[in-house]
Amino acid sequence: MNQPILFLLILLVTGIIAKNQSLIVAVSILLIVKLIGLEDKLLPTVHAKGIQWGVTVITIAVLAPIATGEIGFKQLGESLQSFSAWIALLSGIFVALIAKGGVTLLATDPHMTAALVFGTIIAVSVFHGVAVGPLIGAGIAYMVMKVIEYL
Repeated sequence: MNQPILFLLILLVTGIIAKNQSLIVAVSILLIVKLIGLEDKLLPTVHAKGIQWGVTVITIAVLAPIATGEIGFKQLGESLQSFSAWIALLSGIFVALIAKGGVTLLATDPHMTAALVFGTIIAVSVFHGVAVGPLIGAGIAYMVMKVIEYL
C-alpha cells in the first residue's frame, strides 16, 4: 500500500468518524480513481480545474432560487431595506475579493496548498465545516502576507 492510498484511507476513516458525507464521498471517489488506474488521466485535470468547477456548482446553487422564481426583483429590493442585507452584500463582496487573492496565491505559491488542504480537512472533519476553505484560506493568507509585506 503506497502513501497516497494510506493517507486517503486515514481521511476516509476520519470522515466516517466525523460523519462528514462530503469528505467520505470525495475520498471515496479519489480512492476509486486511484484503484482503477485513472489517476494519471483524471487527477491532473481535476487538480487544475476542480476549484473552478466547484465555484461554478456553488454559483448555480446560489442562483437556483432566481431561476425558480423564488427570488426576484421584489425580494431583492425588500431585502436591501434591512441593515443585515447590506452587511451580507458587503460580506459577499469582501469574500469574493479575498478569494481572488487566494487564486493568485495558489497559482504563484503552490506549496501552500498542502497546509491549506490540511487545514480544510481538519475543519471539515472535526468542526463540520464546508470544503471551500482552501480558496478562502489562501485568500486570507495572501491578504495577511501582503499586510506583513506592507508593514
